[in-house]
Amino acid sequence: MINLRLGVPKEPENETRVGIVPSSMKKLLKAGFEVLVEKGAGIAANYSDADYEAAGAKLVTRQDALGCENIICINFPGVEGIAEQTNLACVADPFRNPDYVKQSIKAKITLMSMDMIPRRLSRAQSMDVNSSQDNLAGYKAVLLGAANVPKGIPMMTTSAGTVRPAKVVVMGSGVAGLQAIATAKRLGAIVYASDVRKSAAEQIESVGGRFIEVDGMDDFEDESGYAKPLTPEFIQKVNETVCGVAKDADIVITTARIFGRPAPITVPSKAVEEFKSGAVIVDMNADVGGNCEDTKVGEIVTTNNGVIIVGTSNLPGTIANTASMLYSNNLTTFITSLVSDGAITINEDDDILFGAPEGSDFYVSGMGGVLICSDGKMHDKQTRLAGVIE
Repeated sequence: MINLRLGVPKEPENETRVGIVPSSMKKLLKAGFEVLVEKGAGIAANYSDADYEAAGAKLVTRQDALGCENIICINFPGVEGIAEQTNLACVADPFRNPDYVKQSIKAKITLMSMDMIPRRLSRAQSMDVNSSQDNLAGYKAVLLGAANVPKGIPMMTTSAGTVRPAKVVVMGSGVAGLQAIATAKRLGAIVYASDVRKSAAEQIESVGGRFIEVDGMDDFEDESGYAKPLTPEFIQKVNETVCGVAKDADIVITTARIFGRPAPITVPSKAVEEFKSGAVIVDMNADVGGNCEDTKVGEIVTTNNGVIIVGTSNLPGTIANTASMLYSNNLTTFITSLVSDGAITINEDDDILFGAPEGSDFYVSGMGGVLICSDGKMHDKQTRLAGVIE
């Protein structure tokens, strides 16, 4: 019988999600894991200690959870209390948090940053935490817009008169954007959407949106599926075109996020000044600089001309129960895939861990797999990836 200890620590106070939920226990136990959950770890996501115990987990102190050979969490927990050679799987965001990588290297911890999943690999899709969490974020962004806009969303024909449907503009049509378009459409809005990837037009239209095309648009997409950085001139052209469409919109959802870089400004202050009173801008990237120049992180503000800007951060955390379940599914699939002969095995041929080999169809220069460091050393590919890490 395989016996592998897996620790699930409680997240910091500003995080409502949890790394593993009770429904994942069956698969983990079958794979041979003994799951040690810190007491109270799932309370904020509505998973009680009793739920974990009933599913087969062991409730422990934080020290015991961090003392396991394998740890799963959402946020980087720091290295204190974690032994050498521990496998730590979390969302480390190494571009923005190089210190996390440096700390892990110094502590000889094997850090696996799940936001680095090579999403183009079909085998990785069930492990892709970016997609699962972004999908929920896009959904919640529309609900926040609907909750704050001072009018109804669907068309209504009543004895008192006809209510015209709300106009929603979604800037960007990645995973979050497509879910935002679909959600707004289901609510009854007329939805317009943009993207710097011309190939996104078909996807936008498939979920009920109307594509906003910009002259000179091309497929500004890298091999990983993320949007490439654009020239300042073209960014301005895109902003002007899309903001022109958004002038009379009731809700504007901004989704533009460049991997490892600050969020690009897609709604400058000048554009906000031209939006109508009562319009709502939901900035999905407030936590990484914001797409709207006037966004305040964690706040809902109203401009002098009556535009409401929602800067709520960690949108998946606002629906923590569902977000935790999907994250747990992602991580359970990932960690169980590493089990071989009664132990976690680091296979250097694993594209998910190390990234596809150079020259292959899936190779992305400067972007590798989830394994950031192991045995106290950075991998060559990840060194090129991070750049700022020596």
